[in-house]
Amino acid sequence: MNPPPNITDPLVLFMPSGKRGRFPVGTPVLDAARQLGVYVESVCGGRATCGRCQIEVQEGNFAKHKIVSSNDHISPKGAKEERYERVRGLPERRRLSCSAQILGDLVIDVPQDTVINAQTIRKDADTRVIARDTAIRMCYVEIEEPDMHKPLGDLDRLKIALMKDWGLKNLEFDFYLLPQVQGILRKGNWTATAAIHKDADSDIARVIALWPGLKNEAYGLACDIGSTTIAMHLVSLLSGRVAASSGTSNPQIRFGEDLMSRVSYVMMNPDGREGMTVAVREAVSGLVDKVCAEGNVQRADILDSVFVGNPIMHHLFLGIDPTELGGAPFALAVSGAVRIKASDIGLKLNQGARLYMLPCIAGHVGADAAAVTLSEGPHRQDEMMLIVDVGTNAEIVLGNRTRVVAASSPTGPAFEGAEISGGQRAAPGAIERVRIDPDTLEPRYRVIGSELWSDQPGFAESVQATGVTGICGSGIIEVIAEMYLSGIISEDGVVDGSLSMRSPRIVPNGRTFSYVLKEGEPKITITQNDVRAIQLAKAALYAGTKLLMEKQHTEHVDRIHFAGAFGSFIDPKYAMVLGLIPDCDLDKVSAVGNAAGAGARMALLNRGYRREIEETVSRIEKIETALEPKFQEHFVYAMALPNKVDPFPKLAAAVKLPPRKAMSEDGAAGDAVPRRRSREERAARRGRG
Repeated sequence: MNPPPNITDPLVLFMPSGKRGRFPVGTPVLDAARQLGVYVESVCGGRATCGRCQIEVQEGNFAKHKIVSSNDHISPKGAKEERYERVRGLPERRRLSCSAQILGDLVIDVPQDTVINAQTIRKDADTRVIARDTAIRMCYVEIEEPDMHKPLGDLDRLKIALMKDWGLKNLEFDFYLLPQVQGILRKGNWTATAAIHKDADSDIARVIALWPGLKNEAYGLACDIGSTTIAMHLVSLLSGRVAASSGTSNPQIRFGEDLMSRVSYVMMNPDGREGMTVAVREAVSGLVDKVCAEGNVQRADILDSVFVGNPIMHHLFLGIDPTELGGAPFALAVSGAVRIKASDIGLKLNQGARLYMLPCIAGHVGADAAAVTLSEGPHRQDEMMLIVDVGTNAEIVLGNRTRVVAASSPTGPAFEGAEISGGQRAAPGAIERVRIDPDTLEPRYRVIGSELWSDQPGFAESVQATGVTGICGSGIIEVIAEMYLSGIISEDGVVDGSLSMRSPRIVPNGRTFSYVLKEGEPKITITQNDVRAIQLAKAALYAGTKLLMEKQHTEHVDRIHFAGAFGSFIDPKYAMVLGLIPDCDLDKVSAVGNAAGAGARMALLNRGYRREIEETVSRIEKIETALEPKFQEHFVYAMALPNKVDPFPKLAAAVKLPPRKAMSEDGAAGDAVPRRRSREERAARRGRG
């Protein structure tokens, strides 16, 4: 006979991770997962609107785990969950973990399409050569032995040796070293190596570490804390060589997919800030373990570190409440560069190791954008350079040596696979490349983990291990652009339902039509809502860019750089067809990878770059898109593909763009799209009337 459910202190086991814990009756399953560190995707912050947090209850007597699990041990579907199921559908046995509450012992399966920590992460450092002028110097000295006729302390004689051999005056010492000095000098037979920390603009030099004898190893960390991923490089401070690199998912994702969801979590949970701070610091510490193991380096040999991140990641990493960044005027607790000891935030490196964070540019343009600016150097060039970091909150920098302006634009998580019916993060099995035959409307695609296209022999075998599980951001951009180029959607983004007579790929979906990209299980379709989600995201980004171009009094850009891990996977041609970026020579549009990480590495290896970026940030003009009256006008025009009013002559010279045609929401074709009249034209017409 099965034992009755435990109704006072239910035991919950999550599979396949095997993590388990007891929770009070009424605890939402998503909260239980977060507390145990089980990675369950939640784009909407637990509002039962995104559907990404689906789980399955396993029924039966799991004797090994001493759990009797049943669907009766989870709350019935509430109004929000029923509404989601009615509108978007919910597979059999699936529940939304944000709505389902624990009533008894449970074994819960987290489906692979809900797990988020298996994504593809780019972590390699670029190969640029950086002139070294580090904030850390390793100084070997020979010290005079004690002499009864010269009653100087060991520390004083060490200072004299450092002044004599290295010209270091007025040295200060970290307090923790004082009890160790005598033992170190005697162990080294009156020789020692001191690690001296001195910023470029500082008159103060400080001994932060001391070793007996000769020490010829010193390392630093360059780390980019993104809202989705964290990338870290372990770098030799003596040679500039990257000894190891690693990356991981940001575990804060379990608290909310986008930045505003995380701010909301902090606002709604008294211990929310602390929980997210602990999560990101533990992830950083885990990466330190990884790079040290890969580079065969001891933590005690790491003497300096540089961190960058968007403003909310910046604040949470430092333990600062980000609530003020959740609404106007988006006030930063600190905007300038931060200089502290690594131990101040519990980061276990050398006891005297330092930590430097680049300055933030504005409330939603952070230290990561500052690092990208340092890396790509628009302020060092005559060309008008546009830098775009595509993410849930896109950061945009535009300028040259005369003037640099910056803004953020709320693109949302659509480009990362969220809000898309078959969308997912970049992981093995995700569609990343798409081509559509303009005559037959038949697609072919490539997935992450296979070098073959879907119409090539051997494709099925090459994806047997992963299957084709969904479509990631780069694939979404390409399929929407290809649908436009092949005439499946109009410039207004409406799926042409009349094409259903020509191709079985065009299928009705309520009052609209969808395009079937992949048959079988899972069936992947691009719906009208999917197209709209991408239009909204790309319009927000383009409108922000257009505002910056107006501030610069320019109608074109000379060069475009895609920054960030996602930018590395974007095909410039399709980004321009979509209208994600303005018209530009395609050969001058490039992905620069993790430029924020490169900027962090520059600041690590050359203290002059710290001074440069601090001065540059102080001159960058910050544009708040929410306060700009023309943002909405640019946004409306940018909803069209590639744009309703802006010409794309350079794109048209490289790609055959379809003729413009209007389309109603039900997919019926109409007349050619009229050009939208300007406000001035409409006023003139009223005056003539």
